Amino acid sequence: MSEKRLKRKAFFDKIKTKRRLIILNEETFEEKFSFKLNIINVFIVATLGAIFLISITSYIIAFTPLREYIPGYASTQLKKDALNLGLKSDSLEFALKKNDAYIQSVKKVLTGDLEYAKVNKDSIMASEYVDPSEYNFEASPEELELRKKVEAESKKVKK
Repeated sequence: MSEKRLKRKAFFDKIKTKRRLIILNEETFEEKFSFKLNIINVFIVATLGAIFLISITSYIIAFTPLREYIPGYASTQLKKDALNLGLKSDSLEFALKKNDAYIQSVKKVLTGDLEYAKVNKDSIMASEYVDPSEYNFEASPEELELRKKVEAESKKVKK
């Protein structure tokens, strides 16, 4: 056998070798309990324990109020308050603009800076006039076909 293969076989033999863990009373050397273990079992138990601890810790942080103490997470009440304050500030800004426009118009009335609209009756009448030659009133081929279908259906219904 090659040297690599022998080293690999020796490594797996060491891992699979059974070992005994014994818990003794120090004063009387009385055996309290013992385990038969191998390195693979210890590795698997340690890995599963670490995964369990990490998942429990993540769950506690994610789904309890404890997450508010972690920098970067804001409380839900703080988010609600910020949203409400944003809405209030927008409505107050709109009301302020409306009041400013009203005050400006009142100032114009009081100071006499009004701009009178010059109304010309002829310009009003001219703006309402529509030239019928701009529009095409002839029926398209699709419209003619539709009219024929509607007439045929109405004749069927009358019979």
